[in-house]
Parts: sequence; C-alpha cells; structure tokens
Amino acid sequence: MPKSIAPLMAVLILTLAGCTSLPTIVPDLAPHRGPAVQLQGASGPLSAEQSKAILDRLASRGQNTDIFARHLALEEAIVGSPLTTGNHVVLLQDGPATYEAMLAAILGARDHINMETYIFEDDEVGQRFAQALIDKQQQGVQVNLIRDSVGTIGTPTAFFQRLSDSGIRILEFNPINPLVRRKEWELNQRDHRKLLIVDGRTAFLGGINISSVYSGSSTGKRSRPRPDGSVAWRDTDLQLQGPVVAEFQKLFLATWETQKGEPLAAKDYFPRLENAGRLVVRAIGSSPDEPYSLIYATLLSAIGSAEISVQLTNAYFVPDPQLLAALEAAAGRGVDVKLILPSQTDSWLVFHAGRRYYGQLLRAGIKIYERRGAILHSKTALVDGVWATVGSTNLDWRSFLHNYELNAVVLGTEFGSQVQAMFKKDLAESDAITLEQWERRPLHLRLQELFARAWEYWL
Repeated sequence: MPKSIAPLMAVLILTLAGCTSLPTIVPDLAPHRGPAVQLQGASGPLSAEQSKAILDRLASRGQNTDIFARHLALEEAIVGSPLTTGNHVVLLQDGPATYEAMLAAILGARDHINMETYIFEDDEVGQRFAQALIDKQQQGVQVNLIRDSVGTIGTPTAFFQRLSDSGIRILEFNPINPLVRRKEWELNQRDHRKLLIVDGRTAFLGGINISSVYSGSSTGKRSRPRPDGSVAWRDTDLQLQGPVVAEFQKLFLATWETQKGEPLAAKDYFPRLENAGRLVVRAIGSSPDEPYSLIYATLLSAIGSAEISVQLTNAYFVPDPQLLAALEAAAGRGVDVKLILPSQTDSWLVFHAGRRYYGQLLRAGIKIYERRGAILHSKTALVDGVWATVGSTNLDWRSFLHNYELNAVVLGTEFGSQVQAMFKKDLAESDAITLEQWERRPLHLRLQELFARAWEYWL
C-alpha cells in the first residue's frame, strides 16, 4: 500500500470497525400457519390435492426429515414465485461441460436468446460465444444481452460494438459512466446473475461467467496448473427445461425493463411449455430494490428447518450475524454442518474476512474444509439431502445487500443425491481445518483477518 494513503486507510478502518451494528436483512423467519403449498405445472396451478401428493412423494423418498412441512410454506411466503413441477435439471460441473451445453443450445436456437452475465471477457471463450451469438443473430434469431458495467470493465468497447453492429440488443447494467445512465446512478448495485435462456424453453444458471479462466477441469488429471501457472476454477451450473424456465424468463425481462432497456423485438418469449421431467423447482431472484435478499432469507429458513445435515459450498464466505446464528443453532441441535470454502481465491479481502469467523464456527461444532488445487467459485447448498440450491449467490454482504442474484431451488432426493455426490467429490479434494490447528495460525494471518474484517460490508 502506498505510504501516502496509509493514514487515510487507517482512519477508514477505525471508522468502519467502530460501527456498532449491521442491518437486519431478512424478515421474521419464525414458522407461521398458512395455506398449504400449491405447485404449478405446465398447464397452470395444480389443485391442493395434487400438490400435496407430489410433496408427499418427495418426502417419502427422502430422509426422515420434516423440512418440507416446516420450510416450504414460509419459503413461498418469502419469495412469491411458484414451486413448479414437471422440470428436467442437469447438474453441470466446471466450465468445459457448461460451455459445451450452452453452445449446443445456442446452436439450436430458433426464435430468441436472452443472456445475462456479470463477466464477458474478450478471450478465447468470449470470442467463441460472441461468434455463436452473432451467427444466430444473422440467421434471424434475436439475441438480447445484459452485461454488468463493472464486471465487463476490462472488456474492450469494440468487442461489444461488434455484437451490437450485428443486431444484438445490448444493455449495460448500471453504467459506471454517470453521463450515460438511464436511471438513478447506483454504482454499488451490480448484476451478478449468470443466465442464458434459449427460445424460452431451456435455461442455464449458476456461478460461471464467460471467461477462459473456466476453460479447464478442476478435478482429476486435467486439474494440473495451466502453462501460465494458473489453476482451474471449480464452479457449478444448472441446465433446466420445463415450466420453471418461464419464471427465469420473467426475471430477465423484468431486469431489462427496470434498467430501461430499449424495447425488445417481438418474439415468442413465453412459448407453451410441456412437462420435461419430474423435478420440483423454484426460481428465486434477488435485488437490492427489495427490503431483503429473497435468496438469503429462504436459505436461512432452510437451515433453520434442517434436522439431519447442512452442506454448503461457497466461493466468498463472509457471514453476517444471522447466518452465523443459524449455522450454530443447527449444529447445536445435532445437525451435521459442513462447509467447503476456498484455500486460494481471487479476492484477498473476502478470503481473509471470512476466515476471521473460523474459530467461532469450529467451536460451535461446524466442520470446515478448504478446497485445494483450484479456485473455488461454486455456490451450492444441500439441506437434509432433499433441499438443494445452485446459483450465483455468495454468502457475503455484497450478495446479500448490493447485487442482483439468481438461484434455483430443487427438491427431492433424485437431484439431492447428485449434489451429495458432487459435495463428496469436492470433500475428497479438500483439507479439514481443525480448531487446534486454527488457533495456532501465525500472527500475520490474524492481522490480515483484522484488516479485511473492517471492509466486509462493502466487499
């Protein structure tokens, strides 16, 4: 750090560290009596009897847990979006598998492509996607792209100009330049969502941006460092088909409208969707325009309803008091709580701010593991083996308060077992952190944690 700014940094640190409290960001999560959960299918809402039969089937095939009865009604009240049945979900691990599936879907597009991303780099992967999108636009398929202004700050203007010149509609989310803003200038609010929708029938979402850092596998023989010395990124995405795709389409179009994008070309954005599988899925989008993060609230509720296990894998872990309390309470009532977190990261401050809580969590009986050999960027959760979520949301203050985020919640052991197997594989490539080991960490790590802690609200 330059000596000239060190005194100013010290004043800022002391000011931030002196904050007596952080805002409460979720509603009352105490159980309330309410109407039975009603599912929605390809033809609209199911009857109460049909919905109950599906939820009973899911519960009967799972572990001995009451999470469905205790949590789903509250989740529905919090989120507002419907639980949809008749969906097919594919779990995609790492960039190569995800990009292959995304590019195949783009190649098959016939009507429109809606894409929303935080990072879109001008590199080998970015060029492949750019050319694929341009090719479809020239074939008469309308491509609409939302790209975050901060996330794409390093991408040359000419890269996006080429896309725009081909007819692709591009919306810059909350432009950094206040002179080109379309609404109130909100520099700190960012679009962290990663979403691709093809023809209103297939959706992709998760943590994977459009960047060559994801071009390698994070496991097995292909996980060796690349020629430039960098390591692969470990991330997770979903490919979805079925009625839930319409819910993700609504979220994309709402963002376009909120950001005052130019009118979209008339396309079949909401085609009639048929049942594509048997999975029950809920789409959840969060934004700082809401009084609290919907994704965060429903995750806290799920942890509060857990009876057997909570398994979290997350790239940026800087828990607020409510998440800490929920995890400690779960461990206190005998729930097996495991966290897989990074051992190396692209965000120094977030990494050390989160590590400051290790001692508190370990003393509460929570098990912590750090993923080795890769940059962990995945954001997944599995509760009691039957409630799973995958998306863009990190467990830090930026995701909770400042970002637009997007997750899918998938119910049942059919998908839960896949997430469980993925968690087990990551666990095998992680190192356990013990309390004894942690309390012997050197002074320089403690000082880094103290410094980072002062900035956690803004990270």
